[in-house]
Amino acid sequence: MRGNHSTNSVTTPVNTNTLSQQVYAHLRAGILDNSYSPGSPLPEEALAAQLSVSRVPVREALRRLSAEGLVVIKPRQGATVTELTSKQFLDAYQVREALEVLAVRLAVPKLTPEDLDQLDTLQEKMQSASAGDDPDAFFAANAEFHGFLVEKSDNGDLKSIYESLIDRMRRYQRPSLDLRGGMLQSIDEHAAILTAIREGNTDEASRLIAEHIHVPQGILEVELEEGEDIA
Repeated sequence: MRGNHSTNSVTTPVNTNTLSQQVYAHLRAGILDNSYSPGSPLPEEALAAQLSVSRVPVREALRRLSAEGLVVIKPRQGATVTELTSKQFLDAYQVREALEVLAVRLAVPKLTPEDLDQLDTLQEKMQSASAGDDPDAFFAANAEFHGFLVEKSDNGDLKSIYESLIDRMRRYQRPSLDLRGGMLQSIDEHAAILTAIREGNTDEASRLIAEHIHVPQGILEVELEEGEDIA
């Protein structure tokens, strides 16, 4: 990953930003696809050796990931991949619910017939994935469905906050699906949401998406009351 830099030129400094960006992109992708699972240590020296870079770009990348909430850096202990407790998972769901309700309220009045067709297509992809017992394809279509509505809200701050939150949550997709009752249950809930959206009923669509996201919250709340941590 190390670039080729001339040792004779004093006018072209080493582009550490480029190396840092590459290391950041590599680590971020690994964290999000669980190649670096929650709780995994991320030692600077080992990562630098693995990626053939100095420790400086690794340190810069870890700081960026820490600012995004994907990594925890502790003095004298180094960096580890963030783990979400059930309480943190519940907190994230509560914020996600508020964000998506706002996204629906902003997006529905602006949706074009083409947008509605795109949502139909994504719903069909979820149905096909369920029929083929393909959770990965289901998760991809599901994320695109929700992300599409956030995108159509046309609110940059909402989108930025939402994407950061989802990046932390998506590592727990399978437990989340188990909490809500499986793919078929989720598909039925999306179908109801889509019907309300097609009817232009913003209040009903907002209520339904809130209920949809709230399903796992109720189970997490019970688990927390019983003193368990299932995240």
